Amino acid sequence: MSARTETILWIAQRASAALLAACVLVHLATVIYAVQGGLSAAEILGRTRGNGAWFAFYSVFVLSAALHAPIGLRSVFSEWFGWRGASRDIALALFAMFIAWMGMRAVIAVFA
Repeated sequence: MSARTETILWIAQRASAALLAACVLVHLATVIYAVQGGLSAAEILGRTRGNGAWFAFYSVFVLSAALHAPIGLRSVFSEWFGWRGASRDIALALFAMFIAWMGMRAVIAVFA
């Protein structure tokens, strides 16, 4: 893979990590607020269902994870197992699509 592509992947990894960190903080703060407020699961779902802002937030969360994890695994597979080349990249692209698909199914189920 070219140095340019490696640089783009490095930037994408770091950018998705920063986005994930922000998403985790917002998610945890929201969970703590809801639990301390005594909200039930039904009440939480009642507040989130149909809310476009929460749908957008959790969509960004899922898609960031779907980008971040396979890029990190790419390095692990190369360093630990010596797995390089197109087969590794195809397998990780499929894994990224699987994460995105499963995550978005959850987001749609909760917010739609």
